Order: sequence, then structure tokens, then C-alpha cells
Amino acid sequence: MRAPLAGLAVAAAAVLVTSCSGGTPSTAPAADGGANTDVTTAPAAPVIKISPAEGSATVRPDKRVVVTAANGSLEQVTVESGGKALPGDFDANRTKWVSKAPLKPSSKYTVSARAVGGTTASSSFKTLKPKVELAVADVTPALKGEKVGVGAPIIVTFNQPVTQKAAVEQALEVESEKPSQGAWRWINDTTVIYRTAKFWQPHQKVTFTARLNGVQGGKDMYGVEDFTKSIRIGAAQIATIDTRKHKMIVKRDGKVVQTMLISAGNASTREYTTTSGVHLAMGKANPERMISPGRKKGDPGYYDLMINHAVRFSNSGEYVHALNNVWAQGRQNVSHGCINSRPDQAKWFYDQVQRGDVITITGTNREMEWNNGWGFWQMPYKQWKKGSALA
Repeated sequence: MRAPLAGLAVAAAAVLVTSCSGGTPSTAPAADGGANTDVTTAPAAPVIKISPAEGSATVRPDKRVVVTAANGSLEQVTVESGGKALPGDFDANRTKWVSKAPLKPSSKYTVSARAVGGTTASSSFKTLKPKVELAVADVTPALKGEKVGVGAPIIVTFNQPVTQKAAVEQALEVESEKPSQGAWRWINDTTVIYRTAKFWQPHQKVTFTARLNGVQGGKDMYGVEDFTKSIRIGAAQIATIDTRKHKMIVKRDGKVVQTMLISAGNASTREYTTTSGVHLAMGKANPERMISPGRKKGDPGYYDLMINHAVRFSNSGEYVHALNNVWAQGRQNVSHGCINSRPDQAKWFYDQVQRGDVITITGTNREMEWNNGWGFWQMPYKQWKKGSALA
């Protein structure tokens, strides 16, 4: 019978077409009930980790905040304390963010991070309270409204002895409106001094900044705040004294503004010999009480005098000052080591001088010591730099 044979042929053809199809594989379960091996698995979500850990309460201020992302990249990281953001940098693949500034002691920080794709994480921690707080106690010369000379150092005194000198020095910045090169030198554990390689250029502002916040200065000691001071450099006033010619010439910005006849130390002893070298005006007083060092009343050479218009330039008792011994000025050295001049000219110098003005003295056999007062220019700059903790 023909009809059943035809039906069988059609069914066979249908089976043949299905088995030879080149189209998209069926997602239906396999005939044997096995799993479909062609199903695509979704990528794992990024995992964000934050250090310091959530809830940390005694984090060291010099510790870095680190945020990392596994299985993805970071889109944004924000670390804040008191409304102020902590700066930081991503790595090249944006899988890590690291803070680049110290943390503020005794402070709470919040961290929030977001990865590409929307995954977020947050954390908070507190920094420790230092047992000892480091701060700038004084900057000299930098009185309010003061202009200083072109030789002026920046003398920074801290409130605590510093043992981690390199870390603290790294936090000190000096910026001048006119280009200059300079270096720090530690003279003890509490004092560091900045000196330029050449005299400052005149008529400019110099800004000193100590970024001490979070900087470790010693065991259990951290800076708790930054410090900034502006210093005004005035005219280039340079006095040149020749003790053999008994003459003092004062220049302002390269122009001679005063010539003074003087009398220097009589050189009968080392004590009475004026020091030669590059000095700086350290301060002034009118009058200044001068008492013979190492002597008491009744001893030979004892004196106790009030001297007018005195400008100090060393710690060994040397001044430019007024004295009415005009007969010797310009002719003979008769003093105990000071430079004395006619009262009216001494007053003029007193009125014009700025702390840090240069006073260069020649003609004696007693050399100024680099650490006698502000005799810092007596040391070659190459040697000065060796006193840096970063040298």
C-alpha cells in the first residue's frame, strides 16, 4: 500500500534535516538529561579593600591610606577629615590608590571608594593623639612688618628636640619671588638654619612653610599643624669696613650712600681685636649697656657703659656704635673691639640698618668664627650644605 510508505519517507527526511542543521545550537537539555555546556558565566564583581581597617582608633599619622580593587578598576576614591580631602594617586591600571600626605593626628577620617561598574565600599578610622606635639616655636628674623637684609638667614627653632631630622627637614619649604638656591644646616636638636648660596636678591618676599602636620619628629612625637611665615627682603645694604684705613663705606643697592670715619679694636689682645670676615647685623639698641666680659668691678679693664646707637654684629660683643672720640676716628684704632664712629653718622647707620644687612670687615688677624652670632657666611656654601640631614 503506497500511502504508509510515503508517510515514512517524510518522517525520515525530517530527521535528516534536523541532524544536519548548521544553525545556533539548541539551548534545550540534552537528550540524556546532561547540563548545557554552552551557558556564559557572568564576571565576578570587583572587590574593594581599604587600609587602615574599619574602626581602627590609633592609626599612626605617617601611615598611608591604601585602597585596592580586585577584578576591576577604581573610578573614585575620597578620603576626608573635617571637610578637607587627603590627596592621593592612582597606579597606572587604577587598581590601587595611595595617599601622598601625612594624616592629621587626633582626627577622624572617612574613606569612600567606587569601582567601575558601581561597586562601592566605605570605611572610617581615627589617628592617634601624640604623646609629644612638635611645633615651630620661633622664626628669626621675621618680626611683623620687618624688612631684613640680603644676608639674612632663616633660623627655625622647634619646641622639642628633633631626632628624626631628615623627616622634619623634608617638610620645610622656602619659596622666594626671585630665584635663589639655599640649604638647611642643623646646629643642634632644636635649631635648623637656612642660608642661601649667594645673597638674596633685594626687594622681594620669601615664604617659609613647615608642613609639620603628621610628620614624626621623634619617638611618640608628631607635628600637629603646618606653619607659614612671610619674610620681606629689603634693600641690599652692605657696609664695608677697612680697619687699616679706618673707614666704613655703606652701599644701598650698589650705590654709595655714606662714608664714615671709624676706629676699630686696638688689637693689644685677641679680645680687643675686631674680627675680620662677613658679618651680619643681628640687632640694635639705643642705648646699649656694655659690660666688660669676664671682669668684675675693680678689675683692670673693667667697664660698665651705656652706649648710644649700637648695632650688634657678633656674639663676642662687637658693635658699630656712636662714640665722641673724633680725634681717633679715621686715624687710629683704640676700641675694645667695636667699630665706633661720629655720633651723627652712627645714628644715621642705626636708623638705616636692617637685621641681616651685610657688614664685611678686613684688616685684622682675628678671623670671624662661622658660629659667632650670625657669622654663617664665613663657612663655604659647599661645607654648609653638609649640615643638612638630607645631604
